[in-house]
Amino acid sequence: MSLAASPIRYPDVASRPVMTRRAWWLVVLNFLIPGAPQVLAGSRKLGRFGLGATLTLWAIAVVALVVWLLWPSVLLSAFSQAWSLWIVAALLAFYAVLWVVLTLDTLRLVRLVKTAPSARGWIAGLTALVMVGFSGTAAYGAYIATTASGFLSSVFVVGPSAPADANGRYNVLLLGGDAGPDRDGLRPDSIRVMSIDAETGQAVTIGLPRNMEDVPFAEDSPLYSLYPEGYGAIDGCEVDACMLNSIYTEVELKSPEMYPDAVAKGSEPGIEAMRDAAESITGLEIQYYVLIDMAGFQQLIDALGGVTINVPEDVPIHADETFTTVAEWISAGEQHLDGYHALWYARSRHGTSDYDRMARQLQIQEAVLAQFNPANVLTKFQDIAAAGSQVVKTDVPQSALAYFVQLAAKTKELPVIDVELVPDNGFDPEDPDYAYAKELVQAAVAPPASEEPAE
Repeated sequence: MSLAASPIRYPDVASRPVMTRRAWWLVVLNFLIPGAPQVLAGSRKLGRFGLGATLTLWAIAVVALVVWLLWPSVLLSAFSQAWSLWIVAALLAFYAVLWVVLTLDTLRLVRLVKTAPSARGWIAGLTALVMVGFSGTAAYGAYIATTASGFLSSVFVVGPSAPADANGRYNVLLLGGDAGPDRDGLRPDSIRVMSIDAETGQAVTIGLPRNMEDVPFAEDSPLYSLYPEGYGAIDGCEVDACMLNSIYTEVELKSPEMYPDAVAKGSEPGIEAMRDAAESITGLEIQYYVLIDMAGFQQLIDALGGVTINVPEDVPIHADETFTTVAEWISAGEQHLDGYHALWYARSRHGTSDYDRMARQLQIQEAVLAQFNPANVLTKFQDIAAAGSQVVKTDVPQSALAYFVQLAAKTKELPVIDVELVPDNGFDPEDPDYAYAKELVQAAVAPPASEEPAE
C-alpha cells in the first residue's frame, strides 16, 4: 500500500470504524515508540525529533545495562557524583516534557470526534495514562536525581579517597552524638570503629565504652603534650569527667586550635581528637569518620518506616533527662519500633549499664542498615535524604562512594565480627589495659593464618 493511500496518514474520516482503528494504532505506537505517530500521521519534523530522542534513550539504556553487568563500578561512580546527577535530572526533565508534547499531539492526531462514541473514553483514558506514566516517571526520576545530588553535596566532601591501611582494611570511626539540654556541647554517646577488609568486605566492629579512662595518645597527636600518661591521668582534664567521650567536648569547646585544619578537611577539632584517641586504643589507622546525631537519628528511622528488633527484656522510656522516672516500657519480644522508641531503646539508662546500652545501640545500628534496601530507599528517598543530610556528617569523599557501595554489598553477605572492649571480654574501661585491647582488636582484624595440614 502506498503512503498516499495509508489509512494512518490519509484516513477515511467519514468511516468511524476506520478512524477508531487508526486511533488505537496511534495510541499504541505512542506507547511503544514515542515519535512514531507523528512520523506516520502528523508533523514529520516533530516525529523525527521525537523518534530520534526515543532511539537515543533506548541506546543509553542498553549501554547502561551493559556497563552495569560488566563494569558496575563505572556506573556507580557516575551516579555518586553531584554534577552527573544534575545531568541525569536535566535529561529526565527533557523527556518528561517531550513525552507530554508527543502524547498531546497524538491525541490531536487521533481526532476523537471522528471515532466511535463508545471508544472515545477508552482512547482518551489510555492516552492520558500513557502520558502520566511516561512523563510522571521521568519527572519523578528528575526529582530523585536532584534530591540525591543535594544530599551528596551536603553530606559528603569533595576530595581524593584514602588508601587502605597496611593490612588492606578501611577503618571508620562511628560516633553517635548525644547533645542534651543538661550538656555543654555535643558528647559522643556511642563510639565504634568499623574495620572492613578492602577485598572481601569482611567487617569487624569494635565497641569503645564512653567511660574509658586514661585514654592514651600517640606522640604525634596534639593531645600527647597535655596528657603524656593518658587523658586526665595526672592532673585531671578541662571538663567535668575525664572519660573517652569527654575528649570531643574538651577539644571542641576549650582548644579547637589544636586541630587547625579540621574544618577545611570536612571534619571538626573534636572529631579529630576522637580519631586520635580511637587510633591509640585500637592500634588501627582510621581513614574516615561518620558522626550521627542521635536525636536526628529518630527522624531517619521514621523515614525508613521504623525498625524491627528482638527486645531481650523490658526496657524503660524515661519521662525526663535525669533518666530516673519511667514513662512507659518497651516490652520484651519482637518489636517494630518507630524513631522515638528506637532512640529510647538505644539510650535508656534506668536500671542498666553502659555495656547494656552499647549492645542495644549495636542492635539498632544493624536494624537500620537492614532497612537500607533498594526498594525501601527508592520509595522513601525524599524523606530519607532529608533526614540523612541533617543526621550524618562525614569526611568520606564522593569519589569513594561507588567503591564503598560495592564493598557494602559484600559486607552484607558476611557475618560481622563484634569486639566489645568491656569487662565481659576481659577489658575494664575504668582500669584499662590498652595493650590487651590492641591484642583483642588484632586477633579479630588480622587473625593468624590456619596451620597447613600435615602431609
